[in-house]
Amino acid sequence: MNEQENVVDLLQDIKGLLSHTKKVFNIDDLVKYTGLSKSKIYKLSQLKLIPTGKNKHIRQLFFSKEEIDNWLLGEPNLSDEFLEVQFNEQLLRNKKSGL
Repeated sequence: MNEQENVVDLLQDIKGLLSHTKKVFNIDDLVKYTGLSKSKIYKLSQLKLIPTGKNKHIRQLFFSKEEIDNWLLGEPNLSDEFLEVQFNEQLLRNKKSGL
């Protein structure tokens, strides 16, 4: 690896570290911050199992870093099995309510 590649890698590392100082994350920021996949984050947000922004005028998902930190420290169940059960329960509730 030459010196220029080392500098580029170092700058990318710094950029990644600086992104964690943001107060509000978008979905891509949250993927990098938590290591969760986009798919899992979308499932969690659909099931309302992850704290998301509440602005009804913004269609894009966004997340408060402070709320995410508190949520992560609360040791949420992120297993695929748990999410599958929650998703199926939501489908049954929607079916019963006629949605």
